[in-house]
Amino acid sequence: MSSGPTQCHRPEAGPRLHCHQHEGIITMTSTQESTRPALPVGQAVGQAEASLTRLLSGVLAESGTSRETYLGLQRLTALGGQATRDAYERDLSDWLQLDRAAAGRLADDLLAAGVAATEGDAIRLTAQGQGLREGILAASAEIIGPMLASLDRVDLETTIRTLQEITRRARAIPARTAAVEGNR
Repeated sequence: MSSGPTQCHRPEAGPRLHCHQHEGIITMTSTQESTRPALPVGQAVGQAEASLTRLLSGVLAESGTSRETYLGLQRLTALGGQATRDAYERDLSDWLQLDRAAAGRLADDLLAAGVAATEGDAIRLTAQGQGLREGILAASAEIIGPMLASLDRVDLETTIRTLQEITRRARAIPARTAAVEGNR
């Protein structure tokens, strides 16, 4: 028996077949291309968002925080921790797709809960609001940290930059008007 590798062939249309000969034993393995098509970016992002939202919902429930309060804290933080009340409400309307009245109610709710305070015409995070937000982020990190730790850091950073760019570009496109109930 020859000691060199055994040659195996597979038709081009089929999966690749690898053959190796070692001490008279022939081992054959095949690798097959995935037959599943890659997900469209919108579907992939939507599925990731839904999965992460499910995890966040559990953290918010444990902290007794509504999703709206959390998002309000996140948006105020994105504005540097303070903004004029008008700018904050416009930001809430824009990012959370709230009408101005709902944005005003959300700002009022944050003030009533003590997680935000006003100074003149400005609204700012309070120490309580910062602590609540940091606690939520820490609890979330405990859950998703191990999952993210197994991902390649460069791939993860690239994904974040890509999603930020997609967000920037998508926000530059004017939204279509909502469908009329009878046109669905």
